[in-house]
Amino acid sequence: MVNGFVAFTQAGLLVLLAALAWRMLMLSRSEPLLADSRHQSGLETHTEKPALRKQKGPTSTDRTELLSHLHILAGLQERDCRISGLELSQAPGPVRAYAAAWLYGAACALCWQSERHSDALAGLVAQIANRKTGIPQVEAVQTIATLTSCGVLLACFRAGLEGAEHWYSHQYVQPASSLYGAITANALI
Repeated sequence: MVNGFVAFTQAGLLVLLAALAWRMLMLSRSEPLLADSRHQSGLETHTEKPALRKQKGPTSTDRTELLSHLHILAGLQERDCRISGLELSQAPGPVRAYAAAWLYGAACALCWQSERHSDALAGLVAQIANRKTGIPQVEAVQTIATLTSCGVLLACFRAGLEGAEHWYSHQYVQPASSLYGAITANALI
């Protein structure tokens, strides 16, 4: 019985090892040009300014990096709002829409230039805004689509752009560009 279990475990490990080798082979075939161009030009993703990325569109790794940066930034801003007395999940709908606009501005600052103002980016921001503020994803996408119709939404978008660019370089958001600062400076709450 023990010998059968050991043989079964070894067979499972061999299958997993083969799957790992297959996945690595597929990834190396799909992304060699991007890796070579970065090595030849001497550019590193972490040292370049996020607003100035001009190479090919992001790969799945860059999307994952963007997603993690947005989650971190949204979490920090949610905490800042909570400390200042603004509970985003309990806030009225327009305030949550302002938060979605701020987060969309931050996403535009952190993503590749070719991805800005795309439906995929709006969907990603809507998901994160839904998790952090409770705004329905449909309303968040509607807010993003109509940014220019409201001065407060546009101001929050700009603050998100500035805040994320500063956060990417200095690891903190200036109070004037923070989510709480943008909401309180531009809206009556």
